[in-house]
Amino acid sequence: MAGLLRRVAAMAAPIGVALGVTAPAHAATSEINTADTAWMIVATALVLMMTIPGLALFYSGMVRKKNVLATMAQSLAAVTLISILWVAFGYSLCFVGDGPWLGTLDRWFLGGMTMDSVNPAAKTIPEALFMLYQMTFAIITVALVAGSVADRMRFSAYLLFSVAWFIFVYIPLAHWVWGGGFLNSMGVLDFAGGLVVHLSAGTGGLVAAKVMGRRHGYGTENLSPFDLSLAVMGTGLLWVGWFGFNGGSAGAANSRAVMAIIATHLAACSGALTWGAIEWYARRKPSVLGMISGAVAGLGTITPASGFVAPWHGIVIGIAAGAICYWACTWLKHRFNYDDSLDVFGVHGIGGLTGTLLAGVFATSAIGGTAGLLEGHPRQLLIQLYGVAVTFVWSAGVSFILLKLVGLFVPLRVSREHELEGLDISQHGEALQ
Repeated sequence: MAGLLRRVAAMAAPIGVALGVTAPAHAATSEINTADTAWMIVATALVLMMTIPGLALFYSGMVRKKNVLATMAQSLAAVTLISILWVAFGYSLCFVGDGPWLGTLDRWFLGGMTMDSVNPAAKTIPEALFMLYQMTFAIITVALVAGSVADRMRFSAYLLFSVAWFIFVYIPLAHWVWGGGFLNSMGVLDFAGGLVVHLSAGTGGLVAAKVMGRRHGYGTENLSPFDLSLAVMGTGLLWVGWFGFNGGSAGAANSRAVMAIIATHLAACSGALTWGAIEWYARRKPSVLGMISGAVAGLGTITPASGFVAPWHGIVIGIAAGAICYWACTWLKHRFNYDDSLDVFGVHGIGGLTGTLLAGVFATSAIGGTAGLLEGHPRQLLIQLYGVAVTFVWSAGVSFILLKLVGLFVPLRVSREHELEGLDISQHGEALQ
């Protein structure tokens, strides 16, 4: 009987292979670690929370009342659109294959992904979880861009631009830096998205703001925020979510994740204090808007360095973030006369640029395995500068082309009448009472 069963199994094996049916891997041979998996599930939830409701509240609290719902809708749309596109082809092109320019479509709609498969970039958690975690980064990056054109972009144009920007800006950059592309091979350090998320989104937002022009009444009318309490709550959710953003980028429940979280928290604290102190000195009052802007600047600036530096470096980087991003949102913005509605370039773009360069200065080999300028490796700073240049040029150039192409199909901007009426009513037929 046993011999007969063995012969039947041998005859059936080729049929199973032909049909694409394979036996699941045995638990004993799996590299998946339950502690790492549990932490990464939590980190994934935290990063998704950064977009909804975190970024949605943060952004909507800084626009006028007539545009609150439209601003929230942009964050919600980014979640829904990018999630589906990520599963369809985004994940595969970013993280499957090690070509210098782009990945492969081997995981098209997650084909071939099993319960026990792992990605080489995260060998101790299920590949499905790694895919989901990276999805949340793509979502918030696309959502960030919307802040630069708040109050004036047509919703249909936003949807088309978001899809195109995700495909032609985010996917290549994510592969180049994190997926085994040419920037990764060169040794560019970007632990959690200084280049891929913050500089790319800030640059794309800056270009969009320039292409679309300033809001009606900019510089002459009161465009002050509707409800800063919403923005403060959004800041809190972003701050906590950033623990998953930076800590989760370690890919495991380990000491490096903890060090990244500590540096992240300290950078946010020192960024808020620095921005508030500068305002207190210059304007005699520290504004709530300034303090939350400083906190987010600190969070964005520490992001690329968080897994490579010591906790006390987070304080120094946060101070630099508060000062430099304040300068970018005041002097630089007025000098070049662009209307970046919610200062995406000034906070995220300049913050990502600054943090990426400072990673090359403060990188500590005992923590991240790479030495920076202070440890006798000045070449790392040059490598970081190259990564910044590539990211800025690619995001700026491609964003400009995409905006012009989208404008051929639908107007990028709402009409003057609709802008004065408010995007809540004109774009969505709803309004806050």
